[in-house]
Amino acid sequence: MPRVCDFTGKKTTTGNTYTLRGKKKYLGGVGTKVTGKTKRTFKPNIQTVTTVDENGSVKRVKASTKAIKMGLITKPLKRKYAYRPDAA
Repeated sequence: MPRVCDFTGKKTTTGNTYTLRGKKKYLGGVGTKVTGKTKRTFKPNIQTVTTVDENGSVKRVKASTKAIKMGLITKPLKRKYAYRPDAA
């Protein structure tokens, strides 16, 4: 399955890493030069969490940690606190 958040749509993106040579100007050098460029990937922090759907069903979805912190998912109850056996 792809690494995509079901709520925010965050997914893996690409970018570059730059290799630099030389001393920076503010440190007294003549400036840095780019000597290499390599592709890299930025992966989002995707977690598989159990959530309650709109119609009350419990299912597992992939959500980014930002979606979890923002409260976009509702987790089910871990225990049935409201349940009481008949104590007649």
